[in-house]
Amino acid sequence: MPDAFHEVRFPTAISRRASGGPVRRTEIVTLGSGAESRNARWKHSRRRYNAGYGIRTLDELHDVLAFFEERRGELHGFRWKDHADFRSCPPLQQPAADDQAIGTGDGAATAFQLVKTYGSGATAYVRDIAKPVAGTVLCAVDGLTQTEGGDFAVDDTTGIVTFTVAPAASAAITAGYEFDVPVRFDQDRFEISLDAFDAGQVPDLALIEIRP
Repeated sequence: MPDAFHEVRFPTAISRRASGGPVRRTEIVTLGSGAESRNARWKHSRRRYNAGYGIRTLDELHDVLAFFEERRGELHGFRWKDHADFRSCPPLQQPAADDQAIGTGDGAATAFQLVKTYGSGATAYVRDIAKPVAGTVLCAVDGLTQTEGGDFAVDDTTGIVTFTVAPAASAAITAGYEFDVPVRFDQDRFEISLDAFDAGQVPDLALIEIRP
């Protein structure tokens, strides 16, 4: 993650009303026969959001303007809560220590990256989770719940879980958590017409996920 990252979260009341989600880049070539050849240009999806849809009042507009200035526009990244996808489980459920498989013990390794798996089998997509929410991470080793601060520690800035004692060989390591998306503003300009805003037009304020 870039050094220019602020471990602060964009106002959640506004992000709840924002729009956006994952974007992929696929190259499609149509052959002379009409058949298609498709190739994934990106291994990982990259999320994009428009925070402007969440701004409803002048006070909220003022708050976002201040947040934009503190981040110096595109310069500094920050945390974003994607209300449609912010837990290791579905959004209306509570995280559990067995939600996600994050590794298998070998008797030596102590550090494991938090991940979230979408789908199952050969076509499943595994996403690294780099910004867990402090105090929400639960872990288990072979189904036995571990204690944060005793059995393991979590780096909330990288999503790496470190166990005090290396899990035994073949031990299943699982975790549950809440997480944020690391993003930055996708523009250095904050421009709005108050006349248009008063008439119900939302400002365009694009955000883009920061990929390592």
